[in-house]
Amino acid sequence: MIKRIHHIGVAVADLEAARHFFEENFRLESSERESFGELDFSFIPTNGTALELLQSTTEQGVISKFIQKRGQGVHHITFEVDDIHAELQRLKQKGITLINEAPYRNAHEELVAFIHPKSTYGILIELLQKES
Repeated sequence: MIKRIHHIGVAVADLEAARHFFEENFRLESSERESFGELDFSFIPTNGTALELLQSTTEQGVISKFIQKRGQGVHHITFEVDDIHAELQRLKQKGITLINEAPYRNAHEELVAFIHPKSTYGILIELLQKES
């Protein structure tokens, strides 16, 4: 079952410039810069839903390719779920195309999996299960 929108991922070309922009213009402070695979990222917490600023560290990275094709902006929406395995199975049975049929651990050791945007009106959706 979906609990809430956990965060909205935003593709940026320059993570530090984006962090500064949100702090300077909206008084929203971001978390420390983190890395995971070919990504650098930072979260901007708000009241219940965060923004996740994402920057590729290579020109061939997922976010770099996204920006080259679509420009900077919203990359994905993440729904927090209570049972990611059950949700993935349910969605697969309904014929929804999954990018990840099995969840994997992200940088914060949460279980995550992505749903293909062709099945979700063009929105890349990430499911996230926090450890209990």
